[in-house]
Amino acid sequence: MQLRILALCLALFTTPFVHAQIQSPPASPGVTMETTVGLTDVSLEYSRPGMKGRTLFAADGLVPYGELWRTGANQATKITFSDPVQVAGKEVPAGAYAILTKPSAQSWDVMFYPYSGGAWTNYVEMDPAVTVTAKVSEMPHSAETFTIDIRNYTMDGADLVMMWGNTMATLPIVSNAKESVMATIDRVMAGPSANDYFQAATFLSETGADNEKALEYVRKAISMSDNPAYWIVRREAVILNDLGRKQEAVAAAKKSRDLAEKAGNMDYVRMNDKSIEDWSK
Repeated sequence: MQLRILALCLALFTTPFVHAQIQSPPASPGVTMETTVGLTDVSLEYSRPGMKGRTLFAADGLVPYGELWRTGANQATKITFSDPVQVAGKEVPAGAYAILTKPSAQSWDVMFYPYSGGAWTNYVEMDPAVTVTAKVSEMPHSAETFTIDIRNYTMDGADLVMMWGNTMATLPIVSNAKESVMATIDRVMAGPSANDYFQAATFLSETGADNEKALEYVRKAISMSDNPAYWIVRREAVILNDLGRKQEAVAAAKKSRDLAEKAGNMDYVRMNDKSIEDWSK
């Protein structure tokens, strides 16, 4: 009996304590959102503090006028642009940025810092890459939780809005979609480029699908340049040889050789010399 009591005591004193972890909802939940403005991918990462009956933007508010604010809670708010954009009329290069703001009653100064981590205090002593001014308006309803959103989409732009309480700060974003689409339209409507013809000729030649069509295309590519590239003329020579037109193939190979020698590409010089020797037999 004594042995059983002793064993029970040893078990009680040697059993490790298990500490239960209490989990509760975060006070300022994190948000990640992705969207497309024009043709530019835009992503946002930030935390959303609640108003909780506090005075927000005021001289003596939670976010005092004229003082730098992390623009959210917890870590630095992060925005990423896949392409260059204009924000409130200023150029912002492609990349990731931390956003800090300095609110006032009529407007906010919004500063974009090249993103280097989540600690927002690291940016305080840095110079922002871009500083813009956001217009401030009063909302008819109150936003209990701080919110950043992209709204009012157009074909090449949208508005970045930051809302909390009755305050909304707005920044217009303009992407380069218009220029990109216009360039694509001009390129497509102008017809195939020399490289398009060369790529088509190479495919038809390499696969043996249609050497006559390949010759037509490669000669079209050559005709589109006053100084055709040696590799394009080399393709013409190969196609002519495959068609059994060896005399023309040798002439094209010699031209490709001269162009390659002028360009300093000795690999193509040797390649053409070998072909000229083989095709001249």
